Amino acid sequence: MRAETQNLVDEIKQAIGLLRRHLDWDQAIKRLEYLNMRAEDASLWNDPQEAQKLMRERQSLDDNIRSINGLSQGLEDNIGLIELGEEEGDQSVIEEAEAAIRSMSGEIKARQIENLLSGEADSNDTYLEVHAGAGGTESQDWANMLLRMYTRWAERRRFKVEVLEVHDGEEAGIKSATLVIRGHNAYGWLKTESGVHRLVRISPYDSNARRHTSFSSIWVYPVIDDSIEIDVNESDVRIDTYRASGSGGQHVNTTDSAVRITHIATGIAVACQAERSQHKNKAKAWEMLRSRLYEEELKKREAVANATEASKTDIGWGHQIRSYVLQPYQLVKDLRTGMESTSPSDVLDGDLDEFMEASLAHRIEGGASPAIEDIA
Repeated sequence: MRAETQNLVDEIKQAIGLLRRHLDWDQAIKRLEYLNMRAEDASLWNDPQEAQKLMRERQSLDDNIRSINGLSQGLEDNIGLIELGEEEGDQSVIEEAEAAIRSMSGEIKARQIENLLSGEADSNDTYLEVHAGAGGTESQDWANMLLRMYTRWAERRRFKVEVLEVHDGEEAGIKSATLVIRGHNAYGWLKTESGVHRLVRISPYDSNARRHTSFSSIWVYPVIDDSIEIDVNESDVRIDTYRASGSGGQHVNTTDSAVRITHIATGIAVACQAERSQHKNKAKAWEMLRSRLYEEELKKREAVANATEASKTDIGWGHQIRSYVLQPYQLVKDLRTGMESTSPSDVLDGDLDEFMEASLAHRIEGGASPAIEDIA
């Protein structure tokens, strides 16, 4: 076997070993056997919520175990093909097996990224809020572009997306919006997207075709289930009702069905207008508030563990996490990790995985953030 191929084989074997240890292989096998047994018990569905939680864990474990076994078996098969090709002097067999081994590196990388998604709430569904910064129509249009970007990203991963609340801009775009994105590890993937996003472009709303800089913020927090207790009294909040805006038919615009709940102590505010019923919107808003408060607690724990600050910042200059430059050149750059793309159109169409992977790895490693530099 060529030295280059042998080195790659050794790296893949080491990575598979690390994946097994991370999963706690023997315990994972036993746990999956137990979950498979529970799944065959008809009484499991007497508690649908618990059943769904169990089935989600079972699917995740099964996927992990199958993937690692597949990688291990695939590597051994291709090593055997190389040895056979060398014995028979068949170079085509050797080259085919070497190509297959090289392709396994991508699979290993994907599985290693999944290991980054092992936080307390990473496997949960998630809420995602978009807020336009100062700047009127420019920032509101940018907020709408971000809303589409994350919707497209979620659709690429076959996640379900539900719009809970939208406040339209006066001329174009949106002032704010809230989505719930449902899928395995939805929160884990999106949690590093919270922050200010900056757009530089020639404005379509400027008759003089001048370059404009716009800011909008993203805020991500996990959907939590009833097993996580977050106590909030009605005396701790202010509840406002108002007429919903945006699409939804005549009823949406003629009744005070939308609900906003503000937690007085923290200033955290959530809103929902997805339902026609004020009662249903209020119940959903309470769920969102509990999730926001839970997310705040997760951040506090992480700050203590990593000695880093993870707080919401002003929507403006100097606080951005990523810049999207459309003119005078094409570049998207993450200011925390240095990750770049020269195809903003692809990124704005939802091609975000490389940025998310880099920021997840950076967060886990606790690396120092690079200085925020001006990208004009």
